[in-house]
Amino acid sequence: MSIFTPEDLILFVYQETSPEHTASIQQALASDWALQEKFQVIESSVEELNTELYSPREETILNILNYARETMPATV
Repeated sequence: MSIFTPEDLILFVYQETSPEHTASIQQALASDWALQEKFQVIESSVEELNTELYSPREETILNILNYARETMPATV
């Protein structure tokens, strides 16, 4: 069992670990099944973060703006 934290794995995914730390994580991933599973979860989460975001329809935005205008208190 390895002693790498999720933070270590996140740094590894973003290639922000030192060469020595990278080598030790790679070696641990090759032999530790539980660490591999944690790494796969983190890696898939990072991929989800990199997916394209979608904008709401223009009609939805206009409805929100109209609602805001209608409920806004009158200024004097």
